[in-house]
Amino acid sequence: MKKIIKWGVIGSGGIARRRTIPEGIVPSQVADLSFVFDIDSTVNEAVANEFKVSTAKSIPALLESDIDAVYVASPVDKHFEHVIACAKAKKHVFCEKPLGLTVEQVEKMNAICKHEGVLLGTGLMMRFHAQHQAALNLVKEGKLGKIVYVRAQLSCWYPPIKGAWRQDPVAGGGGSLVDMGSHCIDLLEMFCGKVKHVGCMINNSVHDYKAEDSALVTMAFENGAMGTVDSYFCIPDNSSKNMLELYGSKGSILAKGTIGQVDTGEMIAYLEGDNSKYNAKQERSSDNGIEINPKPVNMYMAEIEEFSHAILENRQPINDGLIGLRSQKILAACYESARTGRIINFD
Repeated sequence: MKKIIKWGVIGSGGIARRRTIPEGIVPSQVADLSFVFDIDSTVNEAVANEFKVSTAKSIPALLESDIDAVYVASPVDKHFEHVIACAKAKKHVFCEKPLGLTVEQVEKMNAICKHEGVLLGTGLMMRFHAQHQAALNLVKEGKLGKIVYVRAQLSCWYPPIKGAWRQDPVAGGGGSLVDMGSHCIDLLEMFCGKVKHVGCMINNSVHDYKAEDSALVTMAFENGAMGTVDSYFCIPDNSSKNMLELYGSKGSILAKGTIGQVDTGEMIAYLEGDNSKYNAKQERSSDNGIEINPKPVNMYMAEIEEFSHAILENRQPINDGLIGLRSQKILAACYESARTGRIINFD
């Protein structure tokens, strides 16, 4: 049985060059990088030389090669075109989030990939963070009791940059919400289950580009928990600690820096069991909690290897196209809420 998946890349600059190629594909024992393509031929040549692989002069040339799977990291407005091309060429395709610009696009992407017999995956790598998985285990074991409130934060400083497609909603589908808030919403659904309804506000608080630089989402989950996501392009990097907070009837998990592109961070669990009693003074103890510090897992390698194993084992990947569709529907509801000022319910 074949044990190594040969990969090609569409959109070799950006996140592919910074993270997914060097951390995910190249060091993997089940993946082999063969060809790269980017619309910027100078960047593509540099990437190919850096990682000692072949360049493809066009997407058809890439898809005519003997690769098994394609990692799509092009701008969002190109995802639909590129994913469909891969599927029709019988290549499995792993695409960065969001999968498309609209729910309709992502529904078609899933349908065509299924029809062509290829797997579709979604780049939501933060699910694979070792501390997030450790926290999920505590939640599943009931250590936090009934989850009542969750919060996820991912912000950075992203000033106006000429040609930056993430700052143009026509090319990127939105701004800070779709780019960073999508990861946060997906994480909170991993901990709490499906979102029941959402409310959202977006704004250009500091930067004047066309996409929003500020987003705040409120959510209610089917399990009764409530949550918030805050994602900003206008807070300096070191001033946003990218917090994850999970609160339940028996305790909490508080993390700093686990949300983001790195596999590190600080996470503390405060577990009180069934011993909590009413304290009129609301006194807090000096308990420092339990440090959650499992062996780090590189998230980019984890998502590439999960998808590669899914191909080898002829099964659906954990981060499949349906998770990408779910994410797209929630984002669409958030933008509708921001536009109308209404709470948007899910059936």
